[in-house]
Amino acid sequence: MVVTGLTGIATTSRVEAYIEPAPSDDHSADEHMVETIKMHADQSSIVADTSCVVKAFNTNQLNEPLEEIKGRQSATTGVLQAAQGNQRQFAGGMGTRLYGKWNGVLVWN
Repeated sequence: MVVTGLTGIATTSRVEAYIEPAPSDDHSADEHMVETIKMHADQSSIVADTSCVVKAFNTNQLNEPLEEIKGRQSATTGVLQAAQGNQRQFAGGMGTRLYGKWNGVLVWN
């Protein structure tokens, strides 16, 4: 996302971006402190006295458990899947699903 209104930022500025531990519409300050979101400011995108591009990534490595599908409708995938011979099909294994508004902070020198 492009963050605008960055008066005083220069193309040579070193920019840091991080999650601010303050409550938002969707999350408490504690949730902001423990969430696994990594923010990155793209140094090459800086427009002097104007803006910078910031990207955020979920770095969580936890996944939901896999469940074997045995010829039934899978709520996870929404398609009918059946076990064939010795091959088994599974649903799940997806990572955490972040939602809502998170507070970010930019600082530069």
